Amino acid sequence: MDAEGDGERAQVVRPDSTAGERGQTASIGLRVNDLKQYAYCERIVFYQYAMPVQRKSTFKMEHGKLSEEQIQRLEQRRRLREYGLAEGARHFQVWLESPRLGLSGRLDLLIITPRHAFPVDFKETLGPVRENHRIQLCAYALLVEEAMQRSVPCGFIYRIPREDVLKVDIIAELRAHTERLIEEIRRMIETERMPPPTSVRARCMDCEYRNYCGDVF
Repeated sequence: MDAEGDGERAQVVRPDSTAGERGQTASIGLRVNDLKQYAYCERIVFYQYAMPVQRKSTFKMEHGKLSEEQIQRLEQRRRLREYGLAEGARHFQVWLESPRLGLSGRLDLLIITPRHAFPVDFKETLGPVRENHRIQLCAYALLVEEAMQRSVPCGFIYRIPREDVLKVDIIAELRAHTERLIEEIRRMIETERMPPPTSVRARCMDCEYRNYCGDVF
């Protein structure tokens, strides 16, 4: 494995052939991004699954799409030691899926070393790592561990405007919380129970679903 290795794109990583023997396939397939959205505001995921509605494109959505195209260019300027790693191979835009968890998603960057793997999620933000970001990164870690049989001790948030990385430890409490949220989201969809709106009203102002929250607006 090349220490700095040329980046690779569009990898598809599925669990090994014995994964189906370890657990049943989940009934409702979810995306990793659903976990991030649910932790931000539960109603976003409700609208997407239980009550599909047409959402309005926002500046954040469009700007986020443009940011994805910058990932390889930004990463070409960064050395692995900036992640605290001495060696590893970088893989871009890695598609991961788990029938056991009923979860899938496309990871911006995966760094693989002989013993471990490290997910990297790129964010268009100047702020600190927030709870929904930690949950999203942990979900990627769970997918990577199941698919590749490598432990994921931590992951990283790459803040695009600052071009720096913030470490997130994938601890037991975070893992358990993330798996609980997966089941909580699935129950919400199955029962079609509308959750309460976020208590942080500032998040509602530029939400693409704001027109459907009649009890807020």
